[in-house]
Amino acid sequence: MNYGKRKASKKQKRITSKKNMHKKKLGVRLFKGFLLCIFVCCILAAIGGGFIIKHVIDNAPEITADSIKPQGYTSTALADDGTTTIAEFTGAGANRVYKTIDQIPEDLQHAIVAVEDERFYKHHGIDIQGIARAAVIGITSGDFSEGASTITQQLIKNNVFTDWVTQTALSQKLRRKFQEQYLALQLEKKMSKDQILQDYLNTINLGASSYGVQAAAKRYFNKDVSQLNLSESTVIAGITQNPTLYNPIINPDENAKRRKIILQKMVDQGYISEQQQQDALADDVYSRIQK
Repeated sequence: MNYGKRKASKKQKRITSKKNMHKKKLGVRLFKGFLLCIFVCCILAAIGGGFIIKHVIDNAPEITADSIKPQGYTSTALADDGTTTIAEFTGAGANRVYKTIDQIPEDLQHAIVAVEDERFYKHHGIDIQGIARAAVIGITSGDFSEGASTITQQLIKNNVFTDWVTQTALSQKLRRKFQEQYLALQLEKKMSKDQILQDYLNTINLGASSYGVQAAAKRYFNKDVSQLNLSESTVIAGITQNPTLYNPIINPDENAKRRKIILQKMVDQGYISEQQQQDALADDVYSRIQK
């Protein structure tokens, strides 16, 4: 009697074992099938994304060294002697006097680069490191406002994609961003870093209806841009991120906070010494600003 029970029990175990093995094999097959589906979907998504990006790039506007230059300049009326200015005429968004890079102090050039695009002289139009940093910050914090645009991209955005301020749809912004990055890579093959920086410094909105560094130097310090010192250069560089918030006439305290950050970045990036930084911070520069 016990022998029969043991035999039946062994048979039942074998049947149960076979069922378990069958279930395991079925589970493995289902898991492999699931992975295969994901793999195929990823490939299809990559192919589809590639076609979309190619279409966006193919429809990017053509650009040249001339087409990315800023538009709109101040007109000057001269007296009969040909040198004395008797009047200046400026349209909306056109208070600008173009200056070449050799007429712009290196301190001002370096201040702008330090705060806007610290790897400007190293990258080829887009900053991979900056993009990766912005992505990590966005994923970890949920805040995707961290900027990664280079000076080259900003120049293209301001002078080629002039309608960017009215774009609200995410699809429009992504399309423009892809085209902007592609064109930045192309532009750096055609122009030197100095040429790109020169056009950028003559383009940017620096508050108080001042466009470009020459107009800003005249507006805030009544100086030609070539006469600006380090302290004054960092005041102007501090305006770029937000021309209203960092306007040194109406918000000197906010500009001073931004200026302090710029001076520290210039030290960190090797543009100035700590002594130069301290001298600039000790300068009562805001007392010289025209109200």
